[in-house]
Amino acid sequence: MTTAPATTPQAAMRLRELVFGAACAAAVRAAARLGAADALGDTPATVTDLAADLGTEPRQLRRLLRALTCYGIFEELDGDRFAHTEMSRLLREDAPNSLRYISLWCTEPWTWEAWPRLDEAVRSGRNVFPELFGKEFFDYLHSDGGESAKVFDKAMTTSSRQSAADFAAYLDLTGIDSVVDIGGGQGHVLASLLEKHPALHGTLLDLPKVVAGADARLRTGGAFADRARLVPGDCREDIPVIADLYIIKNILEWDDGSTRRTLANVVAVARPGARVVVVENLVDDSPSMRFTTAMDLMLMLNVGGAKHSEASMVRLMTEAGLDVREVRPVNPYLHAFEAVVRG
Repeated sequence: MTTAPATTPQAAMRLRELVFGAACAAAVRAAARLGAADALGDTPATVTDLAADLGTEPRQLRRLLRALTCYGIFEELDGDRFAHTEMSRLLREDAPNSLRYISLWCTEPWTWEAWPRLDEAVRSGRNVFPELFGKEFFDYLHSDGGESAKVFDKAMTTSSRQSAADFAAYLDLTGIDSVVDIGGGQGHVLASLLEKHPALHGTLLDLPKVVAGADARLRTGGAFADRARLVPGDCREDIPVIADLYIIKNILEWDDGSTRRTLANVVAVARPGARVVVVENLVDDSPSMRFTTAMDLMLMLNVGGAKHSEASMVRLMTEAGLDVREVRPVNPYLHAFEAVVRG
């Protein structure tokens, strides 16, 4: 008879902490909704003063902040005072790299209904969202989402602006005169590139309602309007743009069929030798795997999509007719797949 190895107290404690992970997410959401980080200035403040500013009960606010200090969000000092930490400052709306709306988006009410159904999604291979809400995720979001849709838009805008700056700094545009950002949202990446490269011309391709809300710098009268073109369309159906460089950033997270169609549409229109850069979060070989694998599970639940491994992304690009030359990190969260269209 074999004896099972003894469980260490550390392992048992860590698992207990993990299964209470919802409490941590809920505490971050509560602090963001209350505006606790915005109310706390550069100097420590007492719970009584913070509670008065926020309109909360002091005792309950102290409990919330104390729970967050266990994760490095706020710091508890003597005299019943709390101070900012690097992470708590990211919950401020005015922080340069604010994560306030990302924190709210990832803890929206629908998420609490979807996460308990993860085992069903794993068994069936289907997203559970339509069974829960009677509609596909984006149909629900834009018709019934209400405040959640606004939070989503703000979260995506914040995230796009932050990553656009990193990507513009990463990208070498030597020999490139024209670029198209496929599924580029409001065009923050394109605007950043046009700002950095005064001779560059660019096109933003996205769904009509998305392009209609493009960055003001790209629209008529904007700073880059004479070098920017806005094209409404669905990249899974057609990409009617010829350019030196095609950028596909953070959109190839649908089912593989949609990804294949998008890549095939690029290859169909692009000149041989045209450069293609795909930018994605990876679920392997990344310092942000806890984050990206969590995103991967959320995609499984809400749209039936998936984040890619390096191997799966290279495989899909190669099958489409692209020669992948290099895979490089853009920042700790994003990797760029550098490729060219086969001759």
